[in-house]
This record gives sequence, C-alpha cells and structure tokens, in this order.
Amino acid sequence: MEQNNTTKNSTILIVLAFFAIYVIWGSTYLLNKIAVAELPPFMLASMRFVTAGLLIFGIAKLMGISLKISIKQLRNTVIAGFLFLSFGNGVVVWALRFVDSGFAALIISVQPLIILLLMWLLQGKKIQPMSIIGVVLGMIGIYLLVGQKEIVQGENALLGIAMIFACLVAWAYCSLFVGKADLPKNYFVNTGYQMFNGGIILALMSLSFGEEWSSPLVWTTKTQICMLLLVLFGSIVAFTSFNYLLKTVSPEKVSTSTYINPIVALFLGWFFLDENVTTRSLVAAIVLLTGVYFINSKKKMVLFARFRRKQGTVEP
Repeated sequence: MEQNNTTKNSTILIVLAFFAIYVIWGSTYLLNKIAVAELPPFMLASMRFVTAGLLIFGIAKLMGISLKISIKQLRNTVIAGFLFLSFGNGVVVWALRFVDSGFAALIISVQPLIILLLMWLLQGKKIQPMSIIGVVLGMIGIYLLVGQKEIVQGENALLGIAMIFACLVAWAYCSLFVGKADLPKNYFVNTGYQMFNGGIILALMSLSFGEEWSSPLVWTTKTQICMLLLVLFGSIVAFTSFNYLLKTVSPEKVSTSTYINPIVALFLGWFFLDENVTTRSLVAAIVLLTGVYFINSKKKMVLFARFRRKQGTVEP
C-alpha cells in the first residue's frame, strides 16, 4: 500500500512538473508582454532576475547547500548570465514592445536550429541528413513567419525581430560555451549566480539607457502580479520542475517543451491580448516545429537536455 502511495505521489509530481515546463514557461511571454507595457524592459528583467537569484540563494542556504564558488566559476557565471539573461532575455523583453508575444515565441522555437548551425560553423560538426531536413524546414518556417506584411509593418517590428534573432545567436553561442565552461556543480547554485549576475548587468544596462526606475508599490496590480509570477513561477518553479523531470523521466520527453511552449504562448497571446494569429502563422508554426523535431533526434535531445541542466538557465 505504501509503495502504491509513493508511485501515485510521484505520478502527480511528474504531471505537475510537466504542467510547469509546458504552461508556465509558455506563459512567460504573455507576462513579460503585459509588464513591459508599463515598465522599462531592462529594469523589468533586472528586478525579476536579481529577486529570483536572491531567493534561490536563500533557499539554498536553508537546504544547507554551500554557495562558495571559485573566481573562475564566478567569471563564467557572469559571462553566461550576460549572454543568456542580460542580452538573451532582456533584449527579448525589449523587443516585446514591438512584436506579439506568440510571434516572438515562434521565432525563439528555432533555437535548436541556430545551435546546430553554430556547431557546424565553429566546431566543424557534421550535420546529419535528418538535421538537414530540419534546417530546411526551419528556414521555410522563418520565411513564412517574418514574410507577413500585416505583422512586420508595425512600428519597429523589423527591428524587434532582428534583435530577437540576435538573442538566439547569443543563446546558441553561450550554450556551446557552458558545455565546456567551469561552472558550479550544483545546478541550483549555478542558476542563482547566473540570475543574480545577469540581473545586475541588466540594472547597469537600464541605467545606461536612462530608464526611469520605480517602486513595485506604485505599479498597477496587473504588473505586480505579472512580476510575482515571473519571479516565483517562471524563474524558480519551472526551472526546478525541469531539473526534477530530467532525473525522473527520459530527456526526450522533457525536450517536448520545445514544441509546446510556442503553442501555449501563441494561444495565450491571442486569448488575453487579442494578438493577431493568421493562418500563415499557424502554417509557419507547424513547419517550424516539424523542423525542430527533425533536428532533435533522440541522441541530440539527450545531449541538449543534459546541456540545459548544466547551464542552469530558464526560458524567457
């Protein structure tokens, strides 16, 4: 009887964890889109990650986990924090002022394609035939997505799209970097340092761009709720769930979040913000995600999942 209860509890935890990496991560695009309508983008991202980093440090201390790291590890977490969060996430939040949240999520879904191309360009890794199909489908999907006049004609829309692609390159390059970098062994500590360092850099970016900071006490209730959800759920709960699943189920099942997040973001943006979802966008989504599927062969998904566990980062 006790064993049955344990199995039942584990099943419930697994279901909840999948809900977290599917829905919570997918909803961060919507939450950022709502919050950035009131708050400066770099200030928003800075407060989110500094707060989340400090909370992770506090939780780690309560769990008896040492926060001690070497100078080299600290330097590497600063580099990773900048490329993944300060630039990679902060600029996406900035771009959300000009592009729809679901549209941004679809563009970001091609991240495995960018990683594959960088591995070919920088490391000379041979692209397998199945992956070549994925690359071709990915290119077609991107063309279908960004070639829509009704979407790209918005004010600064093309600039927003270009900056999101720049963020993809930063994420991909940093993904290769953290695969070999000396980082804290404990993923919780690694995440905390990356978030805290990335948040501090974002604060400096915010000040250099002359953004006006404000107290959370004067924000609208809607923005306060979005920030709370981004910190507690988007930055802590979802990532913890991700690492729990890596230890509990097969990595390829965990990697299905790559396909689900954009769909969730697209639906939430349409439902809550009345974002325009065209037939061409839906076709592009199918083509893009099919391309990502071909790129993520079983072997690649295992490596990619291990890699994300080591880097200790979160979705946008």
